Amino acid sequence: MTVIIAHRGSAGTHPENTLPAFMEAVRSGADGIELDVHLTADQQLVVIHDESVDRTTDGKGLVRELTLEEIKELDAGSWFDKKYQATKISTLQEVLNLLLQMRFRGFLCIEIKTNKFHYPGIEEKISAVMTSKEWPFTYWYASFNLDSLEIMHEYEPDAQYDLIQKNALDKYQLVLDSPFIEGLHPSYDWIKQNPEIVKTFEKSLRPWTPNLYETMMSCFEKKFAGIITDFPEKAIRARSRFKQ
Repeated sequence: MTVIIAHRGSAGTHPENTLPAFMEAVRSGADGIELDVHLTADQQLVVIHDESVDRTTDGKGLVRELTLEEIKELDAGSWFDKKYQATKISTLQEVLNLLLQMRFRGFLCIEIKTNKFHYPGIEEKISAVMTSKEWPFTYWYASFNLDSLEIMHEYEPDAQYDLIQKNALDKYQLVLDSPFIEGLHPSYDWIKQNPEIVKTFEKSLRPWTPNLYETMMSCFEKKFAGIITDFPEKAIRARSRFKQ
């Protein structure tokens, strides 16, 4: 069965990578949740997609140049809808605490956002948090940056690792050649443009972000390992129709 992974929480219906988005992802029954992690100026792990806070908050500046205290002052919800104006950027630990409170039992995909800036030590910090206790859910790591996955693999050799790609033609071969990379997260455009590679690909494929009903159904028909979508509830309904 193709699993449904909520991209940045339920990013199509709630402000991405925020607690409301993750709450909705759990409520919808998504099999998994994906989030993105950056490092602040004072070495705190925060959950946000972009390298800067400009797009998804009322602030300006690079995450790596702002302290956690400065980031916590920002409104991370109003850009999506005014009713979320009290929403803040969360730390990784705060998201984990929420998943514990909501008794989440799926899996968490942690994307290490080092494809533009490589935050020194981010892998060790993430691993320290994730290995600090036994979680009632499973987790794995993904990144555009193979170097980050290799560093993380040194800390957690038994974890699952996936490489992400947009349209690059060479990354899929890195996945096939790597003894520890389990799968590939390609863009859905790459899936459409490379049908022959897709047909013979020997490892797991979890494309992002099929948000239309038709693209979701196409992924189910191809029996991909998973889809990473902004609309998990919609995807769950589509999958139930597909199974019928």
